[in-house]
Amino acid sequence: MENVTPLQLLVGTNNAHKASEIAALLRDSHRPIQVVTPRDLGITEEPEENGETFEANALIKARYYARQSGLPCLADDSGLVVDALDGRPGVYSARYAPSDPERIARVLRELEGVPEERRAARFVCAAALVLPPDPKEQGDQPSPPRETVRVGTCEGRIAFEARGKNGFGYDPVFFLPDVERTMAELTPAEKNARSHRGRALEAIHPCLLEILNA
Repeated sequence: MENVTPLQLLVGTNNAHKASEIAALLRDSHRPIQVVTPRDLGITEEPEENGETFEANALIKARYYARQSGLPCLADDSGLVVDALDGRPGVYSARYAPSDPERIARVLRELEGVPEERRAARFVCAAALVLPPDPKEQGDQPSPPRETVRVGTCEGRIAFEARGKNGFGYDPVFFLPDVERTMAELTPAEKNARSHRGRALEAIHPCLLEILNA
């Protein structure tokens, strides 16, 4: 069998779990794909995520790493959106407090006295795929990078107290009415089957295959 050089896809994170999840998603590609992280390439600086939406922040990361590496880059941004808090913590989910327990405590404190029917919330993930300009087309006016963004969500509500020891972030207070458990009470397989990140990656999967197999 003739050896085929793997195509490289940069994942805009140094989270090994995300990289493995994306690598598994691409197993049905007809050409081998090597998933690498910024750390693998010696890229140590990170872009400032100052966008006002998840989509904007995902694009900031994907554009930055595609430019730094010259490789196609897939990056995501995600967080918790609570209706009764006017969408907070939103894009500030990871910066809402110094630690996961403190972030959870802040959300519960801000929702104190809010009844169950008004505690609707959702996890949102935006996945962005950016291809760097083709070096053959650069010249005086290089072609702009090709970009694709897809969004995945998971609907639920905020519980009155933290429950469960699985997951991370806001999972212990994110209650799923259809299974009557918090996200932190699900097994990893159950969580992956319904997660916002999994849905965003599933949505962008055809775009990945189309571009990487071209």
